[in-house]
Amino acid sequence: MTTHQNVFLKAIMAGVYIGIAGLIYLSLDNKVIGSLMFSFGLLVVVTRGYYLYTGKVGYLLPYKKGYLLILLKTLLGNMLGIASVAFLFRLTGITSVATDASLLYDLKLGNLWYETLVLSIFCGMMMYIAVDSFAKVKHDFAKIMVLVFAVMIFILSKFEHSIANMLYLFLSDSYSIKSFLYLILWIIGNGIGGIALNLVETKLGTENRM
Repeated sequence: MTTHQNVFLKAIMAGVYIGIAGLIYLSLDNKVIGSLMFSFGLLVVVTRGYYLYTGKVGYLLPYKKGYLLILLKTLLGNMLGIASVAFLFRLTGITSVATDASLLYDLKLGNLWYETLVLSIFCGMMMYIAVDSFAKVKHDFAKIMVLVFAVMIFILSKFEHSIANMLYLFLSDSYSIKSFLYLILWIIGNGIGGIALNLVETKLGTENRM
């Protein structure tokens, strides 16, 4: 049975590594290579058992007592971890990364609310596929490739990852009511995508056992 000790600390660490992965992505001009390097963050998270909201939210349903609290702790911990990375990096004086983050974040806020929601749902699906495949696929190379490609797909397709977007928010200081509302949309959309896929696969798994 899975234990949930030190959820908040594990969530902070997940935020730290996703934040570092985001910095790598912003630092590279070649976005294909940048998306490949971004997968480093998720690989560290899943191999070390850290708690990332986009990797955990898909398992919200069927609901188990206490899981909503775990998700809340995970989300807050991720935010704290990624904010720490952003604020520390700003002390380096490397302004080009912050500038790129600001430009990227402005583009994200330029989407209409329903476009943002759909892009978030697709990202939630990719994250569920990455994490669930890493847990269930038996061949080590295959599970790593599925995870890496899922990450590259969500980045290159401009899908919206709520936790990664927090990095761009904190780096760019783009605080506004619209930023807050879009952050909620990203969080909700990621949840819808992951939960929907999990429910479908749970249903198919039940039918296969009948």
